[in-house]
Amino acid sequence: MNPDHPQASLEPLLEYFDRMIPLNEAEKDMVRAKFTPRLFRKRQYVLQEGNICTHFYFVVRGCLRMYKIDDQGGTHILQFAAENNWINDLGSFHGIKPSTMNIDALEDSVVFQIKHEDLISLYLQAPKFDRIFRVLIENGFIRLQERLLQNISSTAEDRYESFLQVYPHLVNRLAQVQIASFLGITPEFLSRLRNRKTKIPKPKS
Repeated sequence: MNPDHPQASLEPLLEYFDRMIPLNEAEKDMVRAKFTPRLFRKRQYVLQEGNICTHFYFVVRGCLRMYKIDDQGGTHILQFAAENNWINDLGSFHGIKPSTMNIDALEDSVVFQIKHEDLISLYLQAPKFDRIFRVLIENGFIRLQERLLQNISSTAEDRYESFLQVYPHLVNRLAQVQIASFLGITPEFLSRLRNRKTKIPKPKS
């Protein structure tokens, strides 16, 4: 068995689609035919800056991040994607042009991936998938707008509270430096925020 293509159940992906728009058996067969499993080891690149993003990724197990490295070598994390989440550089994927982003694995991660041409084929074979991915992209755009608004109008403490609400399952899985990079603050300031939060007395019942 190729270690890059593990035996993985497609059920999480089928269940994800069913929660959005129920699929019939023929449409499920299309998913089985078009999506392939892939294992990324911890620290392995999924996408490197300068390469074209050729796949859309659904995370079954593990955690990926998308980030940009600036001219001074600083890391700016745009997105985390853990179980039942999607990740790719949409501009590179749909524009078929070199990416300005990097995506790598923060943990050993299993994904189901679909190539650009196979996704377009799904759209043409079953319009239901066109609706599903339109909603995915719309929701991603909404989250991006909300995050941009937070970055220009919210305090670091508010951004941290929002992070806890959006990514509660990742708080204990991510390094402090990674969370700080996502929030746009230093690890030291994040440590002070966390200490301040733990010292807040709980209301008496």
